[in-house]
This record gives sequence, structure tokens and C-alpha cells, in this order.
Amino acid sequence: MQVGSRRSFLSVADLSKQEFADLLERTRTLKESIARRSSGNILEKKVIGLLFEKPSTRTRTSFEVAAFRLGGEPIYMQSSELQGTRGEPIQDTARILGSYLDCIVARVFAHDTVIQLAKHSHVSVVNALSDLEHPTQIISDFLTIIESKGKLQGLTLAYIGDGDNVCNSLLLGSALVGMNMNVACPEGYDPDAAILAKAQSLAKETGVKLTITRKPTDAVKGADVLYTDVWVSMGEDAERDKRIKAFQGYQINSTLLKAANPGAVVMHCLPAHRGLEITDDVIEGAQSIVWQQGANKLYSAASVLEYCLK
Repeated sequence: MQVGSRRSFLSVADLSKQEFADLLERTRTLKESIARRSSGNILEKKVIGLLFEKPSTRTRTSFEVAAFRLGGEPIYMQSSELQGTRGEPIQDTARILGSYLDCIVARVFAHDTVIQLAKHSHVSVVNALSDLEHPTQIISDFLTIIESKGKLQGLTLAYIGDGDNVCNSLLLGSALVGMNMNVACPEGYDPDAAILAKAQSLAKETGVKLTITRKPTDAVKGADVLYTDVWVSMGEDAERDKRIKAFQGYQINSTLLKAANPGAVVMHCLPAHRGLEITDDVIEGAQSIVWQQGANKLYSAASVLEYCLK
């Protein structure tokens, strides 16, 4: 999303097909240069605020390190320590933070929060997770698939479990890059209807199929990539027992993996609850690319920061 001269990244749908491809390529080249410690001072004198309502291991660390590696200065702001807990409206917080910072990376509960931050801060805003989307995750995911399979176009990704924010962003991303995607989820846990409609519209342009099914075995048939996420996300603890019951049968295990294409790889955006959405032997197995996927979050963070601030 672009407002005036500044760019924000709130949704995968903010990018055109070419912009998405360019961002993936830039993520790959930044991975090489950061590994050589030769990425330069792309973000020199830029101050990046990390506004987090939710705890994080990978997202926080990857954005902090990415900012450092590119010559910028990250500042971590836990929402519980800010005045929003005492009733300050988000637009007031946005205006003040925007007057201090060059970019706000926000990990929040409600997607409207990142929209309001972008609207009122007058600086670039990155959606580092909301209840609707997790767009920066998809950049690292797709880089990992390219590294494993050599391409995205023409592959089939099977997503098993909750049609959550990650699933929403995967649908949009798959439609943009020409990758088929099958989602297997229980009734009542489908992807967001508006996101799915947008993804289906994009899929018509790229010629891919996006399907929703109730049967994991149907989803993984012919799949090159199997992907899952937790059954109980942050903020859903009150529904834990209900969700665990609903998702019985939606586990990625060795039996389900055997029903996919030979050589299919397994992904998980982490943290993983082993024994629930995925078994220990699969996540630690030879077909798992989960750890490579997690490591690549550093490089997606770097490319997204550069995209917004260059």
C-alpha cells in the first residue's frame, strides 16, 4: 500500500504480481549479502519501531537483526508498556510514533490496528502479524520453497488446519505466483471470505486452482508442499478444548505425508505444538524444511524493510 511517497506492507494484496516477484528475488540476494556481511548501510540513520501486542521469538528477533544488519536502529515497544493500556486511542499513538520513527513494524491482534497506524502515523507500516494476515511470513515461506523445489509456478501447496491469518496470506501469495493451493479445514474454520474471494480473482489471472475441502487426504493428493499452523493461536486460549476437538484428523503425520507427491516437503510457521497439528517424526524428518523456513524470516524482514524505506 502506498500513501504519498511512503510505502507500507499490510497485506500480500498490497503487491502486484511483479512487485511480489521482485521482493522474493531481493530477499534471495539479501540473504547472500547478509551472510557475507556485505549488505551495506541500506537503512543508515533509519529508526524502526517494533510495536508488539503479542509475544514473539522469530518475528521480533528477525526484524531487530535485519535492521542492525542493514545499518538501521530498531526500538522494541511492548504494547503493555505504552499508554494504550490506559486508554490512549491508537490514532494518537500513531501520530506520536510517526513523528519519531521512520517505520513501524506492528504485531497486533486486530488488523484494523495496522490500518490505523498506516493512516495516522505518516510513516511506513509493516504488518508483522494481525488476526487477518501474516504477509511477511509468506515472503520467507516462498523463498524456502524456491530453494527446495527450484520454482513456485505450477506447484501445489496443501494447507492443513485452521484457515487463519497465515492461510489467508498463503492464498493471496499462491494466487500471485501461480501456485495451486488446497486448504483442508473443519467447517467453521474456513479462510476469511473476502480474502478468499480476492485470491480467487487473482487466481483467474494466473491460471491456478484454489480449493477448500474438509478432507486432508484430498488436499494432499498431488501436493508438493504440506503446510500447517497451530490449532490454538494467541488470544484463542478460551477455545482451546473446542478447537482441539474440531481439528482431530487434521494432523500432518507420516501417513498423510505418504499420500502426497513423492519428495513433498513439510512446512510450519512455528511455534509448533508437536503431537497436535504435526508429529515429532515429521517435523524432524528428512522432508521437513521448517528450520530453513524459520531462518529465512531474517531475510524476508530485511527485504520488506528495504521495500518500505528505500
